[in-house]
Amino acid sequence: MADDELEALNALEKEASEFNKDAEIERIRKAFPLDAYAVLDLQPGVPESDIKLQYRKKSLLIHPDKTRNPLAPDAFDRLKKAQTTLLDEPARERLDESIADARRLLIRQHKYTLDSPELKTEEFKVEWRKKTVEVLLEEEARRRRQMKARMQEEGREKQKEEDELEARKRKRDAEKAWEDTRDERIGSWRDWQKGKQKDKEGGKKKKKMKVLG
Repeated sequence: MADDELEALNALEKEASEFNKDAEIERIRKAFPLDAYAVLDLQPGVPESDIKLQYRKKSLLIHPDKTRNPLAPDAFDRLKKAQTTLLDEPARERLDESIADARRLLIRQHKYTLDSPELKTEEFKVEWRKKTVEVLLEEEARRRRQMKARMQEEGREKQKEEDELEARKRKRDAEKAWEDTRDERIGSWRDWQKGKQKDKEGGKKKKKMKVLG
């Protein structure tokens, strides 16, 4: 093979490789982010070894250091997050439950049975994926409402604690101010008592000096 032919072949392979990378980056970014299986292009129920293998293959393909595509970092982050979700047992269980709920809802909606042949068709799989998106969106909305309510409750509790702290501070300040003016109050009371006593004595003297006609 001539050098120019080899160079052209290498250029085509490189172009094809870049095309595959761009296509995968686009697929990942279009995948529903709450469905980690969709992001990794896996079916629910796969073993953990398949999750790790798939992540390794995809991450090597779209790694930001391996492509000039400016969207690669975003796609790579989504891929990493999806793997983290599926390798976290509680998170994966919640996702599996949502996917199973979507399937049950479709079966009930179409009045299928668990043995219905329609469940094995590609049409059902597509519909199942769409229903899964709906269920996951509802779950996310519910989670956010609960988080908002919890934050509001925590805010009220925090405000209550701050109000109680402020009330205790005002009470301490009042008690300190009362104590700081104790000597002054005692002195004023003594002066008042002395003045009262003088008034009494003065009154008695005036009575003695009174001339009777």
